[in-house]
Amino acid sequence: MSASTQGAPVSAGYGRVFAVPEFRAVFAAHVLSMLGVIVSEIALSVLVYDLTRSPLLSALTFALGFLPYAVGGTLLAPVADRLPARRVLVGCDLVCAGCVALMTVPGTGIGLLLALRCALAVVSPVFSGTRMATLADVLGDGDLFVLGRSLLRIVAQSALLVGYGLGGLLLTAVSPRRALLITVGTFLASATLLRCGTRHRTARTRRGTGTPPGPRTLVGDRRVRVLLLMFWLPAAFSVVPEALAAPYADELGSGSAGLGLLMCALPVGTVAGELFAGARLGPRARERIALPLLCLSLLPYLGYALRPGLTASLLLLVLSGAGSAYTLGLDQWFVRAVPEEVRGRAMTLLSAGLMTVQGVGMALAGVAAQTVGVRTAVAGAGVAGVLCCCALAAAARVTERAQEGGRATESRDRAARNMTGR
Repeated sequence: MSASTQGAPVSAGYGRVFAVPEFRAVFAAHVLSMLGVIVSEIALSVLVYDLTRSPLLSALTFALGFLPYAVGGTLLAPVADRLPARRVLVGCDLVCAGCVALMTVPGTGIGLLLALRCALAVVSPVFSGTRMATLADVLGDGDLFVLGRSLLRIVAQSALLVGYGLGGLLLTAVSPRRALLITVGTFLASATLLRCGTRHRTARTRRGTGTPPGPRTLVGDRRVRVLLLMFWLPAAFSVVPEALAAPYADELGSGSAGLGLLMCALPVGTVAGELFAGARLGPRARERIALPLLCLSLLPYLGYALRPGLTASLLLLVLSGAGSAYTLGLDQWFVRAVPEEVRGRAMTLLSAGLMTVQGVGMALAGVAAQTVGVRTAVAGAGVAGVLCCCALAAAARVTERAQEGGRATESRDRAARNMTGR
């Protein structure tokens, strides 16, 4: 545990997190890198469309942001623990800056543009996983870590609300290639902040100290496996309304304004829920409500079966987003369950799986809507999601009791050894 967290109160609050200088550097770098990613996605999509006039290829640039996550998360996950964290974070930012810089070169072909987009997506889970593991080094593995993770998620959701708007405005003033050039600066600024604002720490896993558990071994631990599924599977269902926002807005006749509101409602609810749980609830309370919220978070989707109008639909999405505050409790359980020496690869696996299942969920949402209609697809996702979440909550209870039983046995064995030693 870092020195900064010693003696922290039971409920730290967001202000205590910002009091840690290293976290401020990580937070500022996260804001810059998120804006860089979002603006580059918009600018690249527009650039590809300008070059090809193909809606399919333009949309493909967004899809490529999801698909390579699985590759990067499995093949590159060991990097997060084999190398010092600061070196990994700075290196990832520099790779992203280099890839985007190549996109700005006049005459760059479509194939190379899409390949560079894939490279960004392959690097992304390593960066995210290493940064999450670094938070535990900076803030400790207690309440400050949970609040720090929450703040980074809030930034990510807020960036979706602000970043796309800023990106669109930026493209009205400059060309797509110039917009991409600006994002090179954001990645370089992020790398500089991480290099100068965080201290050097040795790699968690050193070569020659034995083979650390890989993804299969991590997933083989029942407690870790259940917690990973609790992060992944609800996310696969929660993205369904977002994936179908355009056809749903068309059905409602709400136009582009309605589409924008539908895209914003879920992130707004998520930010509100996280802020309330982080600022108003202590760590024990957040853990107590984690499983009930998990089971209830997708329940509002069932309201789509009642054919709600725009206002009611927005309310349902905000409520569902607020329910995702259960992740604060999951963060605490996950960091406890994973050994420190493999925390980087575990977090990388978590990040990669999360993005991959969201991409799969969006694709399946389109297939379902094509077959049964948008409203039925969203309501069906709600039914399936609630059942899945309830099953995961039950499994989490079982693994928690098994974990507590294992700890009690260890304590008794340790006490017996001490008595024998005497």
